[in-house]
Amino acid sequence: MEMHTQPHKKHHFGVQHCCLISLFIFTFFTTTTTQAFDYADALSKSLLYFEAQRSGRIPYNQRVTWRDHSGLTDGLEEGVDLVGGYYDAGDHVKFGLPMAFTITMLSWSAIEYRQQIEDAGELEHTMEAIKWGTDYFIKAHTSPNVLWAEVGDGDTDHYCWQRPEDMTTSRRAFKIDENNPGSDLAGETAAAMAAASILFRKTNPHYSHLLLHHALQLFEFGDKYRGNYDASVGVVKSYYASVSGYMDELLWAATWLYKATDNKMYLQYVISNAHTFGGTGWSISEFSWDVKYAGLQLMVSKLLSEEKHKKHRDILEQYKSKAEYYICSCLNKNNDSNNVERTPAGLIYVRQWNNMQYVSTAAFLLSIYSDFLQSTNQKLNCHGGTVDHEEILNFAKSQADYILGSNPMNMSYLVGYGPNYPKRVHHRGASIVSYKKNKGFIGCTQGYDNWYGSQAPNPNVLVGALVGGPDGKDNFEDRRNNFMQTEACTYNTAPLVGVFAKFLHIENQKLVHDCNSHLVASFK
Repeated sequence: MEMHTQPHKKHHFGVQHCCLISLFIFTFFTTTTTQAFDYADALSKSLLYFEAQRSGRIPYNQRVTWRDHSGLTDGLEEGVDLVGGYYDAGDHVKFGLPMAFTITMLSWSAIEYRQQIEDAGELEHTMEAIKWGTDYFIKAHTSPNVLWAEVGDGDTDHYCWQRPEDMTTSRRAFKIDENNPGSDLAGETAAAMAAASILFRKTNPHYSHLLLHHALQLFEFGDKYRGNYDASVGVVKSYYASVSGYMDELLWAATWLYKATDNKMYLQYVISNAHTFGGTGWSISEFSWDVKYAGLQLMVSKLLSEEKHKKHRDILEQYKSKAEYYICSCLNKNNDSNNVERTPAGLIYVRQWNNMQYVSTAAFLLSIYSDFLQSTNQKLNCHGGTVDHEEILNFAKSQADYILGSNPMNMSYLVGYGPNYPKRVHHRGASIVSYKKNKGFIGCTQGYDNWYGSQAPNPNVLVGALVGGPDGKDNFEDRRNNFMQTEACTYNTAPLVGVFAKFLHIENQKLVHDCNSHLVASFK
């Protein structure tokens, strides 16, 4: 099995030499009593996954060595350069909406936990993962009111089981424009570019400015020509239909633009459209590539702590109560019928198809809301009682730890992490011998005949992929054709970058604290 390995970096910085002994004791006792997780390893592996999903010309510093160039003629039929971007899952369509959400979440992870990611030595890889997406969005936004929404189509793509390097399926591209609007897609892409622009401001101001320029144009386009993108791009309906409509994306984009520009116009948009767009109306128990309400409600409610927003207090409070509905729902502290279901072992369970996406986004939102409560010295009042920031964080940690192996199957659902993880991920490239090893062409159905039905583990390990995960009873079947459970998506892993960085930071703080206590004890 080809698996990318790199020198294993343990990131226990700031810990004095004396701590090596206590580190050994700490590791020994935690592994023998409770499960201790290596968040540093989980963090670096989660970032490798994005390299496996790259479309286009693979760069010289590519670490996932079983992949090669693919999709090099994308956009050619339409006379535009659409080379690059990401395949969203185990197939080879480039879907704009989930790709943009992936980049928004990666950027948000890095905005909230930049220092923690940098301390772990992973900031550069995080920025590269984000830029691979935003470079593509710049290409796809060919004029102010034109955005290319998709390359390839799911129906023809799903007839074939072949490596991206051998792709023979249609690479037709689809766009939204003034006559074929897609406010949800334009809004999410604007959000992604605005969020990324915040991140690149220090290190690459020119690029940051360029991203912001595109974000402003895309928001204006999405707001002026309103409509659902799946009505304009019919081929996306069976795969990424926009069930929640476009109002959440427009509010979400305006929130990110306010964060990126500090321009009151965008805050005013979020305030004045709060009711009509459902920002203060919808109580939602999921946060996903389709439904942005919980994320934007949480972001907007954090504005309450700043003096300059006092005049909008009423509306901000309404946003906050909806954000808290989401948090209380995850914690099972709303009225019974309004809580998120859980599996017997305590995993958030929203629906059977790719459930882990809702787990990773919840763990992320819970972590940053916990930080917010801690920094403002507040508690959360749920119907089922008052909750402090630690209880929220502990629940987020329980979800992250379940993903890494603290579950009845003793299975890490983050591929390549730990001793036991899914070996038959539903992924074309990973399930077929690497193009680097065998350049012989593998045809459309040949892949089904020779590889798809094989009982053998995948020849390439899709390191860092978060698969769909177990069913509502904590059961998981590691079969390639069990795509509800064994397919992974970019937006599953993206929020985990922030989550793992947060918990790694906490573990390191504990070690420093323990070490200092030992030092004091030894001088008594």
